[in-house]
Amino acid sequence: MKFATYKNKYGHFIGIVHPDGGRVLPLLEAYEKMGGKSALPTGMAEAISLGDLFYQEAKKTVQWVSEHNLDVEIYIPLESVELLAPIPRPAKNVFCVGKNYAEHAIEMGSKEDIPEHVMVFTKAPTTVIAHGQNILSHRELTEQLDYEGELAVVIGKKGIRIKREEALDYVFGYTIVNDVTARDLQAKHKQFFIGKSLDTTCPLGPWIVHKSAIDNPNNLDIKTTVNGEVRQDSNTENFIFPVEEIIAVLSQGMTLEPGDIIATGTPAGVGKGFKPPRFLKSGDTVEITVGGIGILRNKVEG
Repeated sequence: MKFATYKNKYGHFIGIVHPDGGRVLPLLEAYEKMGGKSALPTGMAEAISLGDLFYQEAKKTVQWVSEHNLDVEIYIPLESVELLAPIPRPAKNVFCVGKNYAEHAIEMGSKEDIPEHVMVFTKAPTTVIAHGQNILSHRELTEQLDYEGELAVVIGKKGIRIKREEALDYVFGYTIVNDVTARDLQAKHKQFFIGKSLDTTCPLGPWIVHKSAIDNPNNLDIKTTVNGEVRQDSNTENFIFPVEEIIAVLSQGMTLEPGDIIATGTPAGVGKGFKPPRFLKSGDTVEITVGGIGILRNKVEG
């Protein structure tokens, strides 16, 4: 099941994307038609915080619509609404894992740069934009704007000191993130925060796929293209640190909460890794495809 956040003239709402990919079910409207007993929120983060209740009520609603042949009546064309990031304004910084593919660590330095422990930095909530929205070039600040296609994990249950073998129980679902980076600012300031946190540098979406639809997050194809040219092509089986380990490490002394987002690292093929480097410029279109989730597409402007 794919959970999207969309906007129309009445406000922001949660929708369920139809399997055909072209329609969306207004969840709250359909739920009320069904006579649902619980109060479902209109915001994704609030809905996720309800735990399994939210998913079960959403699943029940989709089944009810199908059983009563109401697909045509209730589903609306995806093109008739504006997709937002599934969590438009995260409550916390986005957690990001660095150098989680050996080949990427090597292209950014050498074999000595392959980490022995999970590397973590963060991106400010103000970086988040939706599928289809434009990435600002910030050319007055950077000449080295780079792309990083990644699988993102959305936490669904509060936890601390989570055991690795139980880590996936704390996941709500998965989405796609582009960890856009100003490489020159990243190098200048040493710590990554400024180079990673320029406005619009965290495209997220287009939706969240519930964990029940992803058999193994550590075995998903991931590909990034720039203007149709393949730049990154890998599989999350090449993670140095799998999703379970990332969650376990992050939670050892820090509480993870529903709606927290974890970007799991990018494969080799970033712009900086080419000789000479191939950074993003105004007019470029970046597409990131992750198996079982979909395509995140954004254009650079300015």
